[in-house]
Amino acid sequence: MIPVIVIIVSLNRLNYWTDSYYSYRMQIKRPVEQHEPRLPDLPSVVIASTTLEICLKIRIRKNRTQIQTELIKKQGTGERIKHMQGADWLEKTQGSHRSDAGDVGQVWRKSEDGKAVPQGEKVSFVGVNGTKTLLLSAYMEHRKGRQVRVIAVALRSETPVYRCLLYCEEKLYISEGDSEFHDDHFDFAYGTADIMCPLISGCETPSLISVTTAAASSEDSHHAVFLEVKNQKAESVSLPYNFTVCISTMFDFTNVLQLVQSLEMMQLLGVNRVVIYKTSCSPETQRILDYYTKTGLVEVIPWTISRYLKPSKGWLPLHGPGDLHYYGQIPVLNDCVYRYMYQTRYMSLQDIDELILPQSVDSWLDLLPLLEKKYGVNKCYMFENNVFPNTVALPPPASQILPPHSISWQKVPGVNILDHLYHEPITKENHNNGYKIIVNPQAVFRPTVHGLLESEKGCSWIDRNIARMYHTRAAVQKQLKPDQLIYDGRLLRYSARLTSAVNTVLKDTGFLPT
Repeated sequence: MIPVIVIIVSLNRLNYWTDSYYSYRMQIKRPVEQHEPRLPDLPSVVIASTTLEICLKIRIRKNRTQIQTELIKKQGTGERIKHMQGADWLEKTQGSHRSDAGDVGQVWRKSEDGKAVPQGEKVSFVGVNGTKTLLLSAYMEHRKGRQVRVIAVALRSETPVYRCLLYCEEKLYISEGDSEFHDDHFDFAYGTADIMCPLISGCETPSLISVTTAAASSEDSHHAVFLEVKNQKAESVSLPYNFTVCISTMFDFTNVLQLVQSLEMMQLLGVNRVVIYKTSCSPETQRILDYYTKTGLVEVIPWTISRYLKPSKGWLPLHGPGDLHYYGQIPVLNDCVYRYMYQTRYMSLQDIDELILPQSVDSWLDLLPLLEKKYGVNKCYMFENNVFPNTVALPPPASQILPPHSISWQKVPGVNILDHLYHEPITKENHNNGYKIIVNPQAVFRPTVHGLLESEKGCSWIDRNIARMYHTRAAVQKQLKPDQLIYDGRLLRYSARLTSAVNTVLKDTGFLPT
């Protein structure tokens, strides 16, 4: 019985300490200090009566910053919210840095109904009070001096002075943020921006970060929402993936057959991860995405920019009204590059209807050594865009035999890429249009839709006889007649393996009978 008596005494002392401390902070209003910001009036901590939780509260009392930070996030929600134990909170915020789908790393945020949303629930952006800035994600930058890069979407006409709140080992530090817009805003009101937050003495490895403005009040800072800082370790040897493909963005998607064909072709080429930022799709498409998510090939990240802004459906404001360029694909590409920077050896930035096919070898595993030898290591490799109109289905030349493929695919919604083997001619005027790249993400600072804005070693055009891109889509040169198109049967080299793999997936997902 003696241990029980000791625990009860400790519990009473703990209640006294916590109540006294908060009463003291309510009476004395100290100015904000750099390493211990003034806190708002906080409620007493509710202490549970189990031995395990008592021990937990004693630890929390000794580490008051962590529980204060957590309680700040819950204040002002309009209802009493039971707090998370400090150990659980630390485990969620300082543990594994894996990329959960749609999780950009925030600890707490206010949802539309005023409730607190804990880390792990799928919310997309964090606003900076007093500005039109939306924070997407935060990554440690190891290459330009150690600092934190916060990827943001911001109003280009605003010029706020940002302040970074860095959370390190249960203490809060402040540094001045430096922001810069990317050039590829296409004259839309909003653009992609980097907010660079330098690390300061005592905070070399922040686990969390938030951004406010220099004009923000201390009360605004108290209600700041924190993002998880990812890429804590700069890994370059032991990477889980050889090839990752970033797809941006999937919206109103219904093309089931081509989706399956593209994902299976990518695997034949050596791709072992495909990242899809999804805005909307048909139920049939979602069934396919769920299948590939379970196999581990695909990571689907919800892309909900339309909740906050009106993204354009066009490349320029005159092509489609809106706040941000073409469904917000530029911040998506930037997030994907940094999200997988230390997880993949190479990365392709492309669309789901595009395939980069080698001409002399069969896989990217064999292609990349050839490119590195000919063009240099850590370069950005640019592949010529060849458009195969999906409205033209011509038989191959008499000398070519079209391998059989499943007639039952006709019942599956979407385009069959094996039916479209004729591409539009390449001219001097369109040679540079629509190309896509493969690159080592660790050599990239700023990607864009076609190529890179900033990298370590620049980009090189790849000889089309070594590799080129096959883009099965609506015609671009709409004036061409079918006999002006050029036959290219390279895709047929994969057709037997592709057909078998596609049939398996369609059967497993219920599109074909088993």
